[in-house]
Amino acid sequence: MTPATDPTLERAIGALAVPGVLIGHRLIAPDDALALRPDEQDAFANSIDKVKRASGAARIVARSLMAQLGQPEQSIPKSASGAPVWPAGYVGSLAHDARVAVAALARRGEFLSLGIDVEPAEPLDADLLDLVATPSERTEIAGNLLQGRLLFTIKEAVYKAAHPLDGVFLEHHDVEVDLAAGTARVRTGRTVRFRHGAGSHLVVLAFI
Repeated sequence: MTPATDPTLERAIGALAVPGVLIGHRLIAPDDALALRPDEQDAFANSIDKVKRASGAARIVARSLMAQLGQPEQSIPKSASGAPVWPAGYVGSLAHDARVAVAALARRGEFLSLGIDVEPAEPLDADLLDLVATPSERTEIAGNLLQGRLLFTIKEAVYKAAHPLDGVFLEHHDVEVDLAAGTARVRTGRTVRFRHGAGSHLVVLAFI
């Protein structure tokens, strides 16, 4: 039987530990689309099956995190912008690739916003590096394409954390990452903190 979790990704998630934030993951299963509740399904009516499965899997994880907080497992509809709509009292974030789904959750009184992203721990395509990394970031990573993939993952997580607060669309070059400091500066002037871990996947938590 296929395990519900990936031990190497679990260890990577452990490296993200931030007090007050719960993070979980799940290997996407064939019937995970059935986890989408009626008030969640409409937003995915035109989605392909693998998107429905991944979206259902991410919500399974998120609802399990709600239960860990001692709260009812509630629906997480998708907004017109594509972002999840969290129940009152929560902030959170969802992400997935073709294999795994992840979720992060915290109480709104403790965090303004969260962003999480996950990518396979594989080098970024060389022809994408200039699109993702700013000149100073390219200098910092010295052509390391796995670090390039990490930059991509960080910027996706930072966008998810910043956009609900600022409502500003960000290109990759609108986010400047300081890997050593664990911070990213976005075009609006906001600074977002992040933590990252690596196993079978790269996983990044951004938080405000």
